[in-house]
This record gives sequence, C-alpha cells and structure tokens, in this order.
Amino acid sequence: MNLRDVKTEVEELLDAYVQCLDDGRYEEWPDFFVEENPVYRIISRENHDRGLHLATMSCESRGMMEDRVVAIRNAVVYSPQYLRHLVGAVRVTGQEGDAYKIQSNYAVFNTMRNEETRVFNTGRYLDEVVFVGGAPKFSRKVVVYDTVQIPSMLVIPI
Repeated sequence: MNLRDVKTEVEELLDAYVQCLDDGRYEEWPDFFVEENPVYRIISRENHDRGLHLATMSCESRGMMEDRVVAIRNAVVYSPQYLRHLVGAVRVTGQEGDAYKIQSNYAVFNTMRNEETRVFNTGRYLDEVVFVGGAPKFSRKVVVYDTVQIPSMLVIPI
C-alpha cells in the first residue's frame, strides 16, 4: 500500500474514532484497536518530552478499555457534557514492520449544559496503525496533551 493510500485510510479511521467519542458511543471505542495487546495512553507533554511514563490514563489491553467504558457508564459521576473533536495535520511519519507511525493534531471543545463552549484539551495523537483484514486499527494510541491544567477529572478517552 502506498503512503497516500495509508494516509487516506488513517484519516478515515481518525474521523470515525472522534465521531464515535463525540456521539458518546463509548462501547464502540475499543473496537478501533487491535485485539492483541493494544495500548492507549493519555500523557502530558511535559512527561512525554522528558521520557517519563506517568500517564493520566493508561489502558494496556482491550479488557482495560472495556472496564473504562463500564466505569464511564456506571461508576463515574460527571456533569453531562458535549464534546467536539477536530483533528488535522495528519502525517505518516514512518513504518516499522506492518505498523505505520502516524502523528496528528487535535483540539477538543467542551460544552456543558447552559454554559458557553470552551477548549477542553489540545495536543497531538501519536499513533501506530496496522491493517487487520484490510481495515486500519490502532495498535497504539498515545494522546500527548499540551493543556497544562485539565478540567477536574479526565474521565473519557480523547
């Protein structure tokens, strides 16, 4: 597959991924990842740049992702909100074996009921994407956020 085709497929994957989150279809979130040993992390830019591995959120398996969804739906209490992701500047930055390294920028806007929309979080996605049965899946998704202070509790995936 040439890099232009990979980029197009990855852009469609990212579009579907953020639409899923914006629609609140969290039960579908783990389906964007490979079955075997997927990694999802949200980490501050400061920690990432310093090579520190302390993440704000970390899931090292589909089971952990599914547990996160159960917590969102049943255990965690947070104010109703609407999120809107914007993703751009998608680049294929390399390839290791069958995994393509992808970098893109994101901004997430948050609207609480009866409040103005505000910027919730900004940063970049550092992804590794593989093709499973011809369809792109994340094998690794690291969300590196620029925002120094995130709102009280980061509950849902970015």
